[in-house]
Amino acid sequence: MNVNDKKGIISVIVCVAIFGLTYGLSAPLIATQLQESGYSERYIGLNAAMQAIGVFAVAPFIPWLFRRFSPRTLMGVSLAAITLIMLLFAWVPFILWFALRLVLGIFSEIIMVLTETWINDATVEQARARTMAWYTAGISVGFACGPLILACTGSQGNLPFFIGMAITLLALVLIMLLGMARKNHFDQPPLSFLKSIRLAFLVIVATGLNAAVEVAGLNFLSIYAMSHGWSERNAIILISVLMLGAIVLQPVIGIIADKVDRRKLIVVLAFLSAVGAAAWPWLLRWPDATYLLLFLWGGVFVGIYTVAITWAGSVFSGAELAGVYAASSVSWGVGALLGPLLGGFAMSLTQHGLPLLVVILCAAFCLLAASKQNAMPGPA
Repeated sequence: MNVNDKKGIISVIVCVAIFGLTYGLSAPLIATQLQESGYSERYIGLNAAMQAIGVFAVAPFIPWLFRRFSPRTLMGVSLAAITLIMLLFAWVPFILWFALRLVLGIFSEIIMVLTETWINDATVEQARARTMAWYTAGISVGFACGPLILACTGSQGNLPFFIGMAITLLALVLIMLLGMARKNHFDQPPLSFLKSIRLAFLVIVATGLNAAVEVAGLNFLSIYAMSHGWSERNAIILISVLMLGAIVLQPVIGIIADKVDRRKLIVVLAFLSAVGAAAWPWLLRWPDATYLLLFLWGGVFVGIYTVAITWAGSVFSGAELAGVYAASSVSWGVGALLGPLLGGFAMSLTQHGLPLLVVILCAAFCLLAASKQNAMPGPA
């Protein structure tokens, strides 16, 4: 790996962390401002869904964009567009927020797929999992810090939007200074959308699983804990502990994934995730034990996604890899939409509906991953 690639990897990780921070800030900010302006939960949900529709709309065209434009150009245009969108949120009427969320989904999708593809092509196989682990940790740090900024500024007025604009502008300046060199692999013919699904089915399912459980957990974990006697403060801290584990333990998962068969590791992580979720109801009476379990569980569960995208990077490259990641992003959108619906349904059926849902999803994925091991192409 040359010096320029190392600089590029650092800049991409920093940029995606900043992007994650902007996303983590804007999502609750938009929802809160709409709620405080008297709009219904249904209206807020429809507005949020527009971002997922933007993801679905652009995903099939991403491999073509990667062949037509340089990574630096795509990244620069996308960050500039998000900077402008954050500014417009502060000035345009609420009805136009639907269009803004749609466009935000389009450019957010381009950034996510571009950074995942580029960083996989820039790293070497011996350190691929460690590099992707730092990438995943960077996104998690950004997602976690966004709400903290909102907690400090409050949700009233335009200041939070201006902060989001400034943060995205910082990422734009950084990527323009350090750059993203074009990789030769980006000139390869892309896989078709359906072929990407067929060849990388397990990666795509892993992404959907990650989104479904993550979004359901963020919405219902604190409610689940409070329904079993936890205070609101301690229940919210539980979510922070889970996210901290997802951040801190990813480099450890990466080191392991660079030394063992990644396909087998995915099965092991899914099995441990199912077992860990099954233990939630029995540990709730001991807060310290629950915090420890959720810290470890967060790292192990998110590790499934880290190892899955690492495996994809070891098999595919360039436009082919972009096609796989684009299909995975559609799966992420589907998971993010279905996760809260399934979580709410499960919680309505039984008091332990949330962990039961997570157990079922992780166990089903574990069985799927075990059955697909021999069918997964390429290196371990």
